[in-house]
Amino acid sequence: MRSRSIGRRPRTAYPILLLLVPALAAGCAPDTRPATAPDSSWQGPSPMATAAQPAATPTSAAPSSTRTPLRHVFPVKASNVAYHPTHSGYPGTDIFADCGEPVVAVTDGRILEVSRVDRFSKSGPLGPYNGGLSVSLLGDDGVRYYGSHLSAIATGIDAGVRVQAGQQLGRVGRTGNANNVCHLHFGLSPRCTGHDDWWIRRGVIWPAPYLDSWRKGGNRGPATEVAAWQRKHGCPKAPTTTGDAG
Repeated sequence: MRSRSIGRRPRTAYPILLLLVPALAAGCAPDTRPATAPDSSWQGPSPMATAAQPAATPTSAAPSSTRTPLRHVFPVKASNVAYHPTHSGYPGTDIFADCGEPVVAVTDGRILEVSRVDRFSKSGPLGPYNGGLSVSLLGDDGVRYYGSHLSAIATGIDAGVRVQAGQQLGRVGRTGNANNVCHLHFGLSPRCTGHDDWWIRRGVIWPAPYLDSWRKGGNRGPATEVAAWQRKHGCPKAPTTTGDAG
């Protein structure tokens, strides 16, 4: 008698597969689910990183922030000097010192004009030749620095020559209309071209506040005040007063 177990066909596991299909479709199989959410930070900085960006780049400052200020020095190199805060007729300063004391460049720049001959005459016109021997320097700050009544001009100081702050330009004297008193007439002005402008060259703003600074080793510069004066007045074509120095 044949046993009933012989030849029995194994039961098909279709029900189990049917149960797994929905799970696989839903992505819930243990070996197919990602461990963490995808990282998309490579696409660009986060909003917080973007907000913090300026503080992290201090090296992007403009080069002018590190530019060394132009140096200024007192125009007469002597221990015994005196000057008044005001001047008769127009802004300027007479710096009193012994004849022969060195007169130096106030700042770095280029020589504009040199007068090596004293053409002043009491019977001649007042103004154009009042300064006697004189030098004017256009500083790298755009200011014209003028010194007159010199007794001598230093060798090599000619129009177009570059000089540095503290370089000797000449010596204190009493040429021109200095009334036989040793002193340096000192003036600050903008450069004006196209004509002789001795009435501007002799000085348009008061030098005393700047002289006070330089005498104490400070570095106060007149460029801002001179530029403001020129914006307001331009380059007058004629003097308003003759004054007593040129």
